[in-house]
Amino acid sequence: MAGGRMPMEASGPARDSRGVSVQVCAPPYGRDPDWTSADELAPPPGSAREWVEEPSPALASRSPRETVQQSMASREQASASGHMFDVVVIGGGISGLSAAKLLAEHEVNVLVLEARGRVGGRTYTIRNKHVGYVDVGGAYVGPTQNRILRLSKELGLRTYKVNVNECVIQHVKGKTYPFRGAFPPVWNPIAYLDYNNLWRTMDNMGKEIPADAPWDAPHAEEWDRITMKELFDKICWTETARRFASLFVNINVTSEPHEVSALWFLWYVKQCGGTTRIFSVTNGGQERKFVGGSGQVSELIMERLGDRVKLCQPVTCVDQSGDNIIVHTLNGEVYQCKYVISAIPPTLTTKIHFIPELPTERNQLVQRLPMGAIIKCMMYYKEAFWRKKGYCGCMIIEDEEAPISITLDDTKPDGSYPAIMGFILARKAIHLANLQKDQRKKIICELYSKVLGSEEALQPVHYEEKNWCEEQYSGGCYTAYFPPGIMTKYGRIIREPVDRVHFAGTETATHWSGYMEGAVEAGERAARSILNALGKETKQDIEEPESEDVPAKEITHTFWERNLPSVPGLLKIIGFSTSVSAVCFLVCKYRLLERC
Repeated sequence: MAGGRMPMEASGPARDSRGVSVQVCAPPYGRDPDWTSADELAPPPGSAREWVEEPSPALASRSPRETVQQSMASREQASASGHMFDVVVIGGGISGLSAAKLLAEHEVNVLVLEARGRVGGRTYTIRNKHVGYVDVGGAYVGPTQNRILRLSKELGLRTYKVNVNECVIQHVKGKTYPFRGAFPPVWNPIAYLDYNNLWRTMDNMGKEIPADAPWDAPHAEEWDRITMKELFDKICWTETARRFASLFVNINVTSEPHEVSALWFLWYVKQCGGTTRIFSVTNGGQERKFVGGSGQVSELIMERLGDRVKLCQPVTCVDQSGDNIIVHTLNGEVYQCKYVISAIPPTLTTKIHFIPELPTERNQLVQRLPMGAIIKCMMYYKEAFWRKKGYCGCMIIEDEEAPISITLDDTKPDGSYPAIMGFILARKAIHLANLQKDQRKKIICELYSKVLGSEEALQPVHYEEKNWCEEQYSGGCYTAYFPPGIMTKYGRIIREPVDRVHFAGTETATHWSGYMEGAVEAGERAARSILNALGKETKQDIEEPESEDVPAKEITHTFWERNLPSVPGLLKIIGFSTSVSAVCFLVCKYRLLERC
């Protein structure tokens, strides 16, 4: 393809008899059981699909008069081709599609433009004969995630519980320790006090942070100036607690403690329900998965919206200098609308040319929110041999040389396709991305064999993986993170519209941001804001009722968890007790001397 051009591309997008562009790159959404697992549908840089005969006029250098003439021509082109809508949604992930669904239900003429050849964004369900179906992107839902549970139920989807019936494994310093519960037990009394104080302190600090305005927290400036590594160095007295605390950050936000603002991370954990809720399987964020895969959420919404969703349409320009907004795509399509919803990761808006330019703070913000790094790996076996050994398939692996940091059982609810899902996270994802797929497979199998104490782990029947760092229309996973100093300086504008452009995406949510739940919340919030502007709906803050199918249990803490001292607290108590004992001893001795 390097030296040739496809005739279809040279002649422009294919059109039907009405002059509407026809999507020629849409995938079969896995209905073919032999569909390969490679993400071939997203156009790679320099591919023929990404090539256009002429660059978009919006991106070319031109005079103000030429700009006006081009805008007029774009409006005429959009009008003549029937490309006129009330709202254009940029991004066909769960957030953009949930916004479009709500708008369509209120009879708003909406269009979704998705850059990839599939919908789903950071959720992606692969289907083939080796795996049946597997979520290589966002997959987990649980109690208090009521919006995604309501939406999926409406779409006819069912959930099943992730298996944690047998023991969880903690693997540290080359040794395996089975346990039950969310967090590994700690037998060293001093380390236990340190662990207990770590989780208690993080939760207590989180209580001070407003979920919808973390920049207004009483200690916002102070906490935003430091990283989580610096906070851990202050809180933790033992290497045991400090090591697990770092892993806790890796697992939850796919980044390093020295990279993230303490204010942002404490807010992130708080808005997910606290340290126990965010980390737990049972009664937590990883309790359930969708039968058939999470990709169905987006696929089923797309089916309902029909031709109001267009694939392979990367947006390159949003021009709101006139009465209506003009939206240009990379392949030359032009659409006209009254409002735009941007439902893509914040950093990807830098790929779009805005007329007029974005405000200073918005422009600065989107350049300062990097994405986390992760490679999601699924290893398939003939049988779930780990269950025979009394293990549930969940492993927390703290060794630095280990490629995988945490695993979960990924076997289907009927027992078919036995598999272990593992995450390569943060620094390890960047480092191991340089290896070949077979090399990663080999070292993961060797790790599982060591941790599980079984030769069967060395003999998988299939391996599937997804490196989200190489996705040009995601940039990484699970979510964007805030480095120090960014939240208090720019964070308050993350949800603010820019004229008629509104912003969605899971990063803009205030509850379970970074998850599918946050994506639904953000999409529906942006849609309601536009409905209100159109005079179709006035209620903005709608309280979501709790899911009847997935009820939440309150997170409780024992008396000792609430009241045990920290390590420095214990030292103070010991010091005080010692001082009191010394004083009592001296007093008694003085009185005895007086009697003599």
